[in-house]
Amino acid sequence: MSNAIERLRQQVVQDGNLQPLRVLCGSGALGNGIPRAALARGFQQKPHFVGCDMGSIDPGPYYLGTGKIGTSERVTRSDLEQVLLGCRSADIPLLIGTAGTAGSILHVEQVVKMVRDVAALHGLHFKLAWIHADIAASVVIEAIGEQSVRPLGHMPDLTADDVTNCRAVVGQMGVEPFQRALLEGADVVIAGRACDTAIFAAIPLMLGYPAATSLHLSKIIECSSLCCVPGGSDAILGTIEGETFVLESMNPDRIVTPMSAAAHSLYEESDPYIIHEPDGVVTLRNVRFEDIDGRRVRGSGAQWVPHTQHTIKIEGSAYEGERAILSAATADPNVIAHLSEILKAMERVVAETLAQTEVGEYRLWFRKYGIDGVVDWPHPPETPPREVFILGECVAESADTAKAVLTVVKQKMLHFGFPGRTTTAGNLAFPMTPPEMAIGPAYRFRVYHVMDVADSGALFPVFHEQI
Repeated sequence: MSNAIERLRQQVVQDGNLQPLRVLCGSGALGNGIPRAALARGFQQKPHFVGCDMGSIDPGPYYLGTGKIGTSERVTRSDLEQVLLGCRSADIPLLIGTAGTAGSILHVEQVVKMVRDVAALHGLHFKLAWIHADIAASVVIEAIGEQSVRPLGHMPDLTADDVTNCRAVVGQMGVEPFQRALLEGADVVIAGRACDTAIFAAIPLMLGYPAATSLHLSKIIECSSLCCVPGGSDAILGTIEGETFVLESMNPDRIVTPMSAAAHSLYEESDPYIIHEPDGVVTLRNVRFEDIDGRRVRGSGAQWVPHTQHTIKIEGSAYEGERAILSAATADPNVIAHLSEILKAMERVVAETLAQTEVGEYRLWFRKYGIDGVVDWPHPPETPPREVFILGECVAESADTAKAVLTVVKQKMLHFGFPGRTTTAGNLAFPMTPPEMAIGPAYRFRVYHVMDVADSGALFPVFHEQI
């Protein structure tokens, strides 16, 4: 019996020529709800395979650190059910990347269990593969010693202590592990942390479609219809036709324009002309987008430049302590005018108050939403805001300690004296009671780096199971 990739090859290779390859992105964020009508239209187009991205670092380090899925289990299971039933009915491959939000072993195991449950419920039979993306600390530490690890963004140089303090470290796999799973007969592939493009480019590259075209298409469709006007989460169909590709949303109310497609080519990229991949880069300087019929766009002109040195991006999340938060707000113009000084004094007053108690170590800071809570603006606004929301955060060794610190902050800040104060109370408003609450463990990324590797695929083992 032929496997899924062999069946695809028989369909798209005719007389030695590659026929158009239809790639359906079922969801750019699996687990957040799939618009069903658009997905159904997508399957009516008879795609050759379906891909779904399921996560990223966007939700922050908490999910990688805890191994918890960042979406509702009920909605996630429903999304998996929709794409799995559609693919098995059409007998086409399903590829899912960055399983369970952050793509660690714990996330992959939870998603694999959901797939098993859905398959059992509907009596489905297929070959399932899953791919682990966790990287052993020893591998990263050895690379640090060889000076083969470089920081991204504003991260500091990586140390062995950074790595060993992480609850999990994952690597962002490229196309090779997906391809290995398919060559070994998989119909459904559940991958840990993965490049978004790898989900959609693995099969076209296996079948011989141009690398630049395949990866550029993948870069745009991985977020489903976000590249449309108006943008949305509906399924999108990408069709590779030789050196060009066509984009079409499966929601008739969303259109792809040359401008919207070009704009999404730049999504999450620091350089507007380069898409970085583990094995090379896609250059976009000569790319063209042409309108086809007012709803669809044709893209062309990307170029592929392979790396001589393979790399993978690595991500690691370390436990920092237990976090509590305090929610408060003010509409007092005098408080707003002196807020920076008040909050700075608050740190000192609270430290002095707690000095004689045994609360232990803690870290306290504030965010002033309405002034500089989102961006640390270098200068205050010319016109003071009418009201400001204050978010206090404390991270300590225990939840009780973190909450205790903020309980003191609440009372001290409520009655704090400052120049120009007009009342001894009523300077703060609280949106709920109690305004301070423990919200669980705090994590932060200690590993957010690029690591040179001899073989970018060898670090990602593939496992199989006959369902």
